[in-house]
Amino acid sequence: MAVTHADLAPTRRSTDLGSKTGTLLIIFTILSGVLCFVLCLIAEATRSQATWERNGGKHECIYGGSGKTPLLCGAVAFVGLAVSMVVEHVYMLIAIAKSPPAALFPSENDVVFRGSGTVRALSLQAAFFFFSTWICFGVGEILLLIGLSVESGHLNKWDRPRPGCLAIKQGLFSAAGVFSLLTVSLGAGLYFTALRAQRLSRQMETVRNEVLEASVLYASPPTSPAIRIEAAPRENPILRDRELPPLIFSKETNTISMQ
Repeated sequence: MAVTHADLAPTRRSTDLGSKTGTLLIIFTILSGVLCFVLCLIAEATRSQATWERNGGKHECIYGGSGKTPLLCGAVAFVGLAVSMVVEHVYMLIAIAKSPPAALFPSENDVVFRGSGTVRALSLQAAFFFFSTWICFGVGEILLLIGLSVESGHLNKWDRPRPGCLAIKQGLFSAAGVFSLLTVSLGAGLYFTALRAQRLSRQMETVRNEVLEASVLYASPPTSPAIRIEAAPRENPILRDRELPPLIFSKETNTISMQ
């Protein structure tokens, strides 16, 4: 069986921002925001309305419904928005805490990105998304809480005339639904900003390692290899003078020969 590059590549942890778990959580958060928006629209359409009538010399009001439907929809939207918000931010905090140092936002003084506005832009985007998310979340939850408190005040004996009726103004639940959508949208923007910053930091770490390797390579140039002369195979070594045999002169043949 052939081994591919994907098999050798390290798998992402479930706590990594770019893992499948993070993607599923973002999808869950967005769907929760859409569901909260739909529930707020249902609560707006079924909210209790008061009608005033003159009974003798008194003015009395009667509710048009018990308020159970808007109360139930508002309660589910309130809890759903809170759960999605907490789950998303807790996951992001865990992912950032388990990341290596400087894995989220690289330093602006780093030599690799010195002079570029990328780091500063990411920091400003993250700050904007963070504060905007919590502001929209707080406003949406407060509006839902107001609607729940009003609708829960006439669950029993709602069809009986009473001297005063507290009703929700038109558009309160709709505004809560809009803030719910804004909350999940800004939260997703914060997640993608953090993911982009983490990828930028990893690229910066790779470039930094390459720069360090190149600096070490060029700081100490390699020395020339030592020259060594060896005899070729089947080659007789050169004899020294002291190892040469004595020469003999023959008078008969007038020749010189070695002993």
